[in-house]
Amino acid sequence: MICMFVGRNEELNFLNEKYNLKSGQFIVLYGRRRIGKTELLRHFSKDKPHIFYVCRETVDSEQLKLFSKKLLEKSSVSQYLSTFKDWEDAFRFFKDLPYDGKKLVIIDEFPYMVNSNKSIPSILQNLWDETLKDENLMIVLCGSSMSFIEKEILAEKNPLFGRTTGVLKLDELDFYTASLFFENKTIEERIILYSILGGIPHYLKQFDYGLSIELNIKKNILTKGSVLYSEVDFLMKQELRETATYYTIIQAIAMGNTKLNDIHTKTGIDKTKILVYLKNLMDLNLIEREYPITMSIKKTSNSQNGLYKLKDNYFKFYYRFVFPNISELEEYDIDGVYELAIKPFLNEYVSFAFEDVCKEYLRKNNKQNKLPFRFLKIGRWWDKKDEIDIVAYDNLGNALFGECKWKNSKAGLKELNKLKEKSIKVDNNFINKYYYIFSKSGFDDELLDIAKIDNTIKLIDLNKIFD
Repeated sequence: MICMFVGRNEELNFLNEKYNLKSGQFIVLYGRRRIGKTELLRHFSKDKPHIFYVCRETVDSEQLKLFSKKLLEKSSVSQYLSTFKDWEDAFRFFKDLPYDGKKLVIIDEFPYMVNSNKSIPSILQNLWDETLKDENLMIVLCGSSMSFIEKEILAEKNPLFGRTTGVLKLDELDFYTASLFFENKTIEERIILYSILGGIPHYLKQFDYGLSIELNIKKNILTKGSVLYSEVDFLMKQELRETATYYTIIQAIAMGNTKLNDIHTKTGIDKTKILVYLKNLMDLNLIEREYPITMSIKKTSNSQNGLYKLKDNYFKFYYRFVFPNISELEEYDIDGVYELAIKPFLNEYVSFAFEDVCKEYLRKNNKQNKLPFRFLKIGRWWDKKDEIDIVAYDNLGNALFGECKWKNSKAGLKELNKLKEKSIKVDNNFINKYYYIFSKSGFDDELLDIAKIDNTIKLIDLNKIFD
């Protein structure tokens, strides 16, 4: 396993800009477990005088004792005071920390603190309004319980609503940043690795990139006792009750049952109850509901119109290949599971992640104004018969249609013509249309010749994706 801090430049810039302001700053940073929140905050604070306290799951009196010890450890006050008498005194001490310049206080896993004392947000709010907001102070509250942060801290009816000067929700690393973990691999291997591990730093650190992908899967995913073998089960039990029901729903989605009716049929769970379970999984950022990119906002309010998909690549891999074969893996039949259940289907599995990589390529080039136009929306499109991997468009009549081919043969004129046929169904109001073909194995001569004389056709191979 490797240990390194990768990416997060925009998030670091945000935190540093807030830190350099003379006014009081109250920041909330949150995101799902393993996303890299604590590591980001450690990196941000490493060259600054600061207090960094990680809350425990413990009773209120013990939490106050531990927090007091952390606050007082660098203060002369510790000679005659070991524990503050209450939370108000502890928080009030922020302004008396023995630091020149900005005083930085980071409270990680803040929900644990509140769970043992529900009055803490109100105490903190009163002190912030009374005095702390006028100090050269930066408070950062951090948490992994996304529903708690959004409902108990940021929601309108709660004490701390409106007090924050910044809210940062941490998402997983994109493909290009995740690739920094495995720079020694070929572009094809990078896409395969990303399709397996996604952009969660903790997962990316579990592989040994000096080994082959096959050996890594066997050693670091399929072997009982490895971190990734038990990671999904651990996370689910930490965040949810009725885990068996959630397992059933997630596996149904992972196996291609993405419509509400299909999930209902596959699982046998009542539709009304399924919607509650799906919402909880969306709150955890584990699944998302996707609509055809050109669908109106009004129509997206109907759950029947959307498709449910797993957001986390490792969860996709786990429920597609590991979970159905857990009995064999418990008996250490690692080679058998890999050869029969994973190897024959891995290429097909990677093809879906390849679509996400192609979208990231377009977003990156869109920001740099390297496309024929600057698009405002990008996503998939489908109707009852056809689907298009990528559709991107603006409000001026420009549209881009993309086809992503992850196969061992070259893409040709057949793929282009089929894409053009399907694009006619999307929207007749588009004036300028551009066609992007992404291909793992390149393009045949006929298609290359046509693209040379038609500037509406763009051919993107793996090298261009990573240019």
